[in-house]
Order: sequence, then C-alpha cells, then structure tokens
Amino acid sequence: MKRHAPATARNSEPIAEVLARELPAEGLVLEIASGSGEHAVFMARRFPHISWQPSDPDIDALASIAEWAKEAGLDTLEPPLQIDARAPDWPVERADAVVCINMTHISPWEATEGLFAGAARVLAVNAPLILYGPYFEDEVEPAPSNLAFDESLKARNPQWGIRKVADMDAIAARTGFERTFRVEMPANNLILIYCRTA
Repeated sequence: MKRHAPATARNSEPIAEVLARELPAEGLVLEIASGSGEHAVFMARRFPHISWQPSDPDIDALASIAEWAKEAGLDTLEPPLQIDARAPDWPVERADAVVCINMTHISPWEATEGLFAGAARVLAVNAPLILYGPYFEDEVEPAPSNLAFDESLKARNPQWGIRKVADMDAIAARTGFERTFRVEMPANNLILIYCRTA
C-alpha cells in the first residue's frame, strides 16, 4: 500500500533548500499531486511550524500518503485530501502557499490549467505557487536526457510531455500570477516560482 518513488530521496533536500527561502514562516501549504507522500513527510518534518496539506486525485496514492503519514506521526502533516487539479472547486478554502512537484509533465495540459486556476482561488495576493520538474526553455538547449524523457512520456500518453516555461508563464498571466524566480535544480529540473499578483 505504501509507495516509494526513488527520485524523492535525491530531490527532497534540494527542493527543501529553495522552499526554505520561499515559504511563509507559518501557515498552511497545500501540496497538489503528492504522489507517494514521501515529499509531504519530508517537508512536514523539515518545516515544523507549517501545516502541510498533501493531496492527490488517485485513491492508491492517497492510501500511500496516509501510510507514510501514519508512520511519521507528525502533528503538522494533515490527512490527505482527494483533489483533482482540474476540478472547479477544491476542498481547501485558503492556503498560504501551493507546491506542486513533478505533475505537469505526467498529466494532461488541463491539469496544469486547473492548477493555476485553483491556486488563484486559494492563495492571497503575494502568496507563492511553487512548481518543480523538467521544463523546456526557448533560450536554453534542452538536455538530451530531457528530450528522451519527453519522447517516452508522449509514447505512454499523448497528453503527457515536458511543458515549455513560456507556456507556463502565459497561463500564469491569464490567472493572475507572475513568475518571480527560476531556479536550476539537479538532474536538469527547474523550480518555477509564481507570485499571485491579482
């Protein structure tokens, strides 16, 4: 029932180092597409003054998150919620930050559109939406590994694939966000930080 994502062990600390600069000192962080739940446990342990709210649309993922959370026994790790990013309503009224790790390339584009729309509903002005994953940039030569990964994703599902930062920025602008930071991460990944402006 408890899932394990090998990449989590490699990327949790680098992601946390960026989050330490961007997350509020306290409040509620909503994680969209928490997957196995390992990131949620790591971040809840790393940021003990923040309530970490994991979520996922998948029933099996929710069970895995719950198992990891039960084992960790952290008071600030909230029970997982079933949230499909595309849904017009999320069961969270307000969050102080939204974090989404490795979702945009393994979901339909509508999920990314829903992510920004949902984040706009729950975040106050100046609150951050923080995305991690592989992205293509018009002015940067793509890594061969990312090109191969993109091909494999599209072979598995034509609706999947590594997204362009320019497309992310465009949807951000349409939903009241502005990109404030771009952080290069290990293994040809990026963290993109968007600030709610309206």
